[in-house]
Amino acid sequence: MNSKLKNEQTDAFFRAVLALRTSEECYDFFEDLCTVSELQAMTQRFHVARLLSEGKTYQEISAETGASTATISRINKCLEYGSDGYKTALERLDHADND
Repeated sequence: MNSKLKNEQTDAFFRAVLALRTSEECYDFFEDLCTVSELQAMTQRFHVARLLSEGKTYQEISAETGASTATISRINKCLEYGSDGYKTALERLDHADND
């Protein structure tokens, strides 16, 4: 866990996200919280992480998502050396999709 991020306000925000129960609630919350560009950037990053975990090349990912190679590289570093946030989310999503 990144101690630079941990504080009472961030904890409250994460509890609020975890309290959302449906995709529709998530759409409503994130539409209020984020600009369209911010939400598109986050979803693009998550898509890139998924494609990297599937073994796609930077060129394939860039062509499919429009992400720059710098963005893809940064996400790849998170997958390799980060706190496993992407990995945890992707694994849980994969398990949920297979149930």
